[in-house]
Amino acid sequence: MLTRDKSFYRTFFKLMSALMLQQAVVLSVNLADNVMLGGYSETALSGVAAVNQIQFILQQLIFGISNGMVVLASQYWGQKKGISVRRLMAIAFWAALAIAALLFSLVSLFPHGAVGIFTNDEAIVRQGMDYLYIVRFSYLFFAVTTILLGGMRVVEKVNIALYVSIVALVLNCSINYTLIKGRFGFPEMGVRGAAIGTLTARIVECLIVACYVLIRDERLKLRAKDLVTIDTTLVNDYIRVSLPVVTTGFLWGCNTALQTVILGHMSSGAIAAHSISSTIFLFLKVTSVGASSAAAILTGKTVGSGDVAKVREYTRTFQVIFLCIGVLLGSILFLIRIPLLGLYVLEPETERLANSFILIESTVLVVMSYQMCMNTGVICGGGDTRYVMIMDLIVIWCIVIPLSFACAFLWNASPVIVLLVLNADQYLKCIPAAIYGNSFRWIRQLTRTDEQEKSSAG
Repeated sequence: MLTRDKSFYRTFFKLMSALMLQQAVVLSVNLADNVMLGGYSETALSGVAAVNQIQFILQQLIFGISNGMVVLASQYWGQKKGISVRRLMAIAFWAALAIAALLFSLVSLFPHGAVGIFTNDEAIVRQGMDYLYIVRFSYLFFAVTTILLGGMRVVEKVNIALYVSIVALVLNCSINYTLIKGRFGFPEMGVRGAAIGTLTARIVECLIVACYVLIRDERLKLRAKDLVTIDTTLVNDYIRVSLPVVTTGFLWGCNTALQTVILGHMSSGAIAAHSISSTIFLFLKVTSVGASSAAAILTGKTVGSGDVAKVREYTRTFQVIFLCIGVLLGSILFLIRIPLLGLYVLEPETERLANSFILIESTVLVVMSYQMCMNTGVICGGGDTRYVMIMDLIVIWCIVIPLSFACAFLWNASPVIVLLVLNADQYLKCIPAAIYGNSFRWIRQLTRTDEQEKSSAG
């Protein structure tokens, strides 16, 4: 039976909309960078793309640190224990800074080796190093911003993330437009101009978020002194909850890189077709990402409050919403494929492949919207963070990746079959998500009781 709690629907769709729009804006930033550099130099674009692979792994690690904090802190927020939320933020804050500082040191000491991992072309490596020399300073600012925004997600104040992302998009695009080719009397700086745009945007968004969270926000009531002191009694709890989330994020980053390797060995027509289909797919996917994040917050909060009956009621309702979202997104992608392909001048074979890719991704959106929202949203948000890690290790690393390599390099399968196999994990995760999700064995009370807190303090 679906919940009749109107506040549930109001809160969920408010959170989902804000988080979805934020993801769309962030995706637009990356797309704008690619378009602007693509119009400047293919070598510059390739160099920046190589460096962005490094940044993608950093982002996955920082997001994992933040999401692990959100899972545990949401339960404390459900118990109205704001002080525990602030203590967990301090732990995540220093963990994220440590990861960012480590990567900063590595790319500073070995810039050529870092970029050279992704390409042997010396011209591309030089362009990448020019970009990396500047953009590496953004790592620390990105880490701080992500943790502070994670805290805002816990207390259900997500609009600030959307507003800051819009500011970053406008600022980054403006600086890119001015400095890449040298306009309005500024020198032509190429990839260095793009790096300055990214670094400036990261600094400004960090300052805005820090001022808002530390000065203006009165719900979380975080102050600078809260980030200085580490509560050792919560460190083990945080590591236990967050380590599977961080591991999953890191493995997902590696999985994405391997998919790039596999797709990169397809024909030129297949690469172009996938570029077309994946762009619109990623934009539609942000709806599912927003729904998953919103579900994790609400589930964690409800589990923390101790109302198991309401957790069950919400979970049943979530599943209907997720399926509806998936069918809607899949239908949109299916219906717009013909007018979308009409915007491009393509060879007949490339157009045929693009159409086939879009048809596959239309069904992927349906199953992905259900399994991702259940796995990383409800189940992970409900306290079982190990489940998603184990599921990814089995389905992706033991089945999908080996089978994809075999299809591409041993059996010379068609690009359509290879893409289908690369996305097979989305289908395979659905049945376990439904079975385990409706068993409710994932409900875990992760927080410490008042007696445990007093005992640890003593």
